[in-house]
Amino acid sequence: MRRRWKIPLFVLLGLVVVVGGYVAYIYWRAGELRTIEPHFAGTCRRVAGVVGPEDITFDPRSTLAYISSDDRRATLAGRPVPGAIFGYDPAHPEAAPRKLTPAADGSFHPHGIGLRVTPDGRTLLFVVNHPGASLFGKNPGSGPDHAIEIFERAADGTFVHRRRIVSDLLISPNDVAPVGDDRFYVTNDHGSGPGLGRTVEEYLRLRRANVLYFDGQRFTVAADDIRFANGIAVSPDGTRVYVSSVLSFAVEVYRRDPATSALTHVDEIDVDSGPDNIDIDAAGDLWIGAHPRLLTFVAYAKDADKRSPSQVLRVTPGKTGFGVSEVFLGQGDDISGSSTAAFRDGHLLIGSVFDPHILDCRLR
Repeated sequence: MRRRWKIPLFVLLGLVVVVGGYVAYIYWRAGELRTIEPHFAGTCRRVAGVVGPEDITFDPRSTLAYISSDDRRATLAGRPVPGAIFGYDPAHPEAAPRKLTPAADGSFHPHGIGLRVTPDGRTLLFVVNHPGASLFGKNPGSGPDHAIEIFERAADGTFVHRRRIVSDLLISPNDVAPVGDDRFYVTNDHGSGPGLGRTVEEYLRLRRANVLYFDGQRFTVAADDIRFANGIAVSPDGTRVYVSSVLSFAVEVYRRDPATSALTHVDEIDVDSGPDNIDIDAAGDLWIGAHPRLLTFVAYAKDADKRSPSQVLRVTPGKTGFGVSEVFLGQGDDISGSSTAAFRDGHLLIGSVFDPHILDCRLR
């Protein structure tokens, strides 16, 4: 006779309480109970013509900004179009953003970017590219799922492709920070590819993301045990590396050995929000596009009508710690799902993962 196992009622109730409690914790930890009170000490205007401006960085020698652009909603709909790098100069707002990668084809889907000016004055742009995969899964395109592309700026201002770097270690690359002409750090925001493993990693807040270092020939793991490693940036003196940990609501700080590029974790900056890309200004301050309500952002990623709040944080390194200030906060009406912020000469540029424009803001 077959024995039937019965789970005691108190065990079932206990499981319901535990699961319900964890769901409530995730809802709270994701910032969904946060009050959004919009503010900005300045004025902003929309600059159209750039779809999905996920990352922005300034050329240190001018007010020209480079913008990573990709229509991710078209990709999610199964109709991918070529992405691009645009140039925009807020000092000349009458000029529309200019496409700087005219030769890019359907395999170009840029994500995070990093800029290097070489000692001899050349401009190199490092780009996380997803030729065969999108931000949320597989593309119908061909080629490797992920790659790091290196471009060089030509005399006419456009970018010419110089090198493609691929590796099985590029599981889910998000952002890149160059430290040499062919050396760089890159974040893997997940330790799992698209699917159930990635979902479990996110909702259980597992520390499976990492930072890779490429020495010109091969990749090695430079840092690991990170919750959703997103943006990455190197301090102007090359001695620190900053990594956004979205699910920790923090920026991880690493001491960098300039001789070996080895990283040692030394600090964690609590920013009380989901930090995305990091851009560093001439003074060494960090400018971060952030997501104050992570679950709302997930809903916005699936439906453009569900707007997601946007936030810009400024982190100022000091002798005894880091100061964190909120420079911009919006409900998502001006721009939704802010992923990047870059500052130069009073101009603050804000980008988004999906919106078809950037915000050009002027601080008072």
